[in-house]
Amino acid sequence: MPERAAIVTGASRGIGLALAETLADEGYALTVSARKPDTLEAAAEVVGRHRERFGRLDVLVNNAGVGIGATATEHQTKHIDLQLAVNLRAIVLFYRESIELLRATATEDHNALVVNLASLAGKAPQPWLSVYSATKAAVVSYTVAMNKELANDGIKSVALCPGFVDTDMADFIKETIPAEAMLKTSDIAEALRFLLRVSPACVISEIVFQRPGETF
Repeated sequence: MPERAAIVTGASRGIGLALAETLADEGYALTVSARKPDTLEAAAEVVGRHRERFGRLDVLVNNAGVGIGATATEHQTKHIDLQLAVNLRAIVLFYRESIELLRATATEDHNALVVNLASLAGKAPQPWLSVYSATKAAVVSYTVAMNKELANDGIKSVALCPGFVDTDMADFIKETIPAEAMLKTSDIAEALRFLLRVSPACVISEIVFQRPGETF
């Protein structure tokens, strides 16, 4: 059994890949999911495979996400449902499926960690990205609730709320905000390194990442 192990969803590219690489560099055994975990079966399968292989879970990174822009009159039901399922429902399901393993880790060192990828849009909701913004605001709220429910047991949760990051998900806005002016995946990765090092007595519910001059 490894000394430390982690699950990262949405780890095939962008922020998820950077976070997975950071955890590997820090010595964590990894289970990664590249598909969007929008069903209970997908969540249970990932966690079950991880349990069989590693037997412990120190860090869960709920990174998988999808954003589909539309005005209020143009929302397609399938796109609404997809964003709700991937961005929010999957996180709730992963908590439920992972809690037993996280509790076991917390019993040992009182320092299990769940990282939930929210967005600056969850703090400053945007038109056209209204459904995406709403799901990310819900992620922030759910993270706060989980800390109230689980932090005393040694399971800490944090919502990461970045603005535009230089990944393919931000390609649609790069004519307005050039890539060189955007946040980097390394910025988010360094935040994870920090979170891995704080003491069990320190709970950080939220980290907001902004470009200079950006407000919400």
